[in-house]
Amino acid sequence: FQEIGFTVNWNFAEGATAESIDSFLNTFINEVVTPNGLGFGGSGYLDWEGIICLQKVGSCTEEHRKLIADWLTNNGMANVETSELYDIWWE
Repeated sequence: FQEIGFTVNWNFAEGATAESIDSFLNTFINEVVTPNGLGFGGSGYLDWEGIICLQKVGSCTEEHRKLIADWLTNNGMANVETSELYDIWWE
């Protein structure tokens, strides 16, 4: 089988606290990731990177990439980048 997803990277502002980062991540998951049937796995502190895929077997779309990038940008994150779509099991 094939599952298509993408990576995402972004930066918090210098001086962001651990509490504000945790709150932001909870909002990110609750407002855009989960309601759209997506899953996110990632890590970081001021500089974050992770992978986005569906919560079920299937494939993300260009619309998912745009949704994630736009939400992060519109919510104050800097240097937001998403990769091209790729098979998350084989690339």
